[in-house]
Amino acid sequence: MKEFLRKNIRELVPYSCARDEFTGTAEVYLDANENFYDYSDFGYNRYPDPLCKELRLEIEWKMNLPFDNTVIGNGSDELIDNLIRMFCEPNRDSILVMPPTYGAYKVFSDVNAVECKTLPLNEDFSIDLEGFLEISNSNKESINQCKVAFVCSPNNPTGESQSLQTIEDMASIFEGILVVDEAYAEFSDKESATTLVKKYDNLVVLKTFSKCWGLAGARLGIIVANKDLCELMNKVKAPYNVGIPAQKAGLDQLKFSDEILKDRDKVVQRREDYSLKFSSLDIVEKVYESDANFLLMKTKDSNKICNILQEKAIVIRNRTNDLNCKNCIRITIGSDEECQRVFKELSEIKL
Repeated sequence: MKEFLRKNIRELVPYSCARDEFTGTAEVYLDANENFYDYSDFGYNRYPDPLCKELRLEIEWKMNLPFDNTVIGNGSDELIDNLIRMFCEPNRDSILVMPPTYGAYKVFSDVNAVECKTLPLNEDFSIDLEGFLEISNSNKESINQCKVAFVCSPNNPTGESQSLQTIEDMASIFEGILVVDEAYAEFSDKESATTLVKKYDNLVVLKTFSKCWGLAGARLGIIVANKDLCELMNKVKAPYNVGIPAQKAGLDQLKFSDEILKDRDKVVQRREDYSLKFSSLDIVEKVYESDANFLLMKTKDSNKICNILQEKAIVIRNRTNDLNCKNCIRITIGSDEECQRVFKELSEIKL
């Protein structure tokens, strides 16, 4: 894994913050030039734990993600950005994405002046393993290497999951870092790629509090990887990247894990129910199978449908510009009342 790192990252001497140099409990803290007045009564006048140790211990307990194999980010987006910066030389190396997929991967490659190569998914939205093997083989002889490959599973916007065997095949052949983004994995019954992290040191899995755990506003992402990569990530990330309010929100939310997972089951059942209902509509040509908390549907005219719904104060996503998603719309599974309203409005549209 370290051979893929940029030279300056391998040699990086990380910033040593006050909370890194002292561990334990003190009665007087005069080391970090903080304001001793706490106007919030929540300790917001103090810097947060840079390693989010308390939150990671609770994540280990409630999510079964080993403490030494996790790093917390300011949303998964920060972690994606950091991975590209760690492994890809600007104006030389590249990343690989598999469209249609999450658009932020390309945005962060552009921000970091790193080329974004594409390997389109097959028509059934499965991964083109033969194409991936060709890219991996050519990578060994290339000066401008593809250093990081992103797999979104379950995928956004399509909703399909890749099999664990496919992920393992990719990790075993790829000469680079394979990142599996599992933002929606809690809504799937497929086995998580985190089970492979200790076997493949080039495998990284992203998790998030934004979807199933209901904390999109807190911005909490989790990287799951081998211990060495996690230690490197802690060197690269901002010293206090996750604030006290966000860490507290994560801890508070995990207290309700049983209730949250029961609600997750309700969302999954509602997804299956409305998949059948939407399939019955004249304007819908196909509803794709989904392992996420949304449904992708091919319609007769996605532009008109989205415009009509907006006039009714209903916002969904038009994915017609995504590869192989012509006239597709994506609808999040909300409350039963919200889903019923969308179904009613769709059923009244005549195209």
